[in-house]
Amino acid sequence: MSSSRTTPTSPGSPSRTGARTSQIQTRLLGYRIAAYATGVMLLVLTTSVVLHYGFGDQRLAWSGPVHGFLYMGYLVTTVLLGASVRWRPGRMVLVALAGTIPLMSFVAERSVTREVRSRESGEC
Repeated sequence: MSSSRTTPTSPGSPSRTGARTSQIQTRLLGYRIAAYATGVMLLVLTTSVVLHYGFGDQRLAWSGPVHGFLYMGYLVTTVLLGASVRWRPGRMVLVALAGTIPLMSFVAERSVTREVRSRESGEC
């Protein structure tokens, strides 16, 4: 008398693959949120650097630590997503570095989303 929760399933069964797809979609959403937040804060940080060194204005000095904190979350979500879809380490590093170049996290996010969605739909 076992419930469906404790019954082992074969690797190709719909319940296991459905759970894996759901997990990948959840990790993709987390990655997308982290990519946008990191990208926006990097633009604020870039503006802060220009204001500080160009005009002596330090009103946005808080943006450095905030971007650093968000970037750590971006790294974690990149590794979690990359492990789920079985990226090679080099791919993960390139995606992670996108969070350090202004506007690049937005480009990487679109590319990663397109790739993961096409892979999950079976086109790849």
